[in-house]
Amino acid sequence: MTGVRLDKWLWAARFFKTRTLSARACELNRVSVQDHAAKASRNISPGDVLRVRTDSAEFTVRVLGLSDQRGPASVAQQLYEETEESKAKRAEAAEQRRMMPVFEVLHEGKPSKKDRRRMDNVRERF
Repeated sequence: MTGVRLDKWLWAARFFKTRTLSARACELNRVSVQDHAAKASRNISPGDVLRVRTDSAEFTVRVLGLSDQRGPASVAQQLYEETEESKAKRAEAAEQRRMMPVFEVLHEGKPSKKDRRRMDNVRERF
């Protein structure tokens, strides 16, 4: 196998849950190959550098292997190698998310008088 469609590879490498989602990400310019926006139908080969933005993170990976079939996660991880810079950025982003305050929503429906006072106090601070 010398090349495989980008959307199939992203699906097989488990960056996206379905091929439709991977094709949609390409359409929205969330995937680039060698720093150029890529269409879903583009063929990729080992050695290509991909930048993939998902809902949870941004990955920069080098393609090591090709597959157009989705398999276990352990096999999917052997298809690519993430750069050290990408790993560091994802770890930093995870740390920032962890440090953000958590707002718990316990009530459904109309807020009580006590809840409204709390919301007003929070709004006055900002």
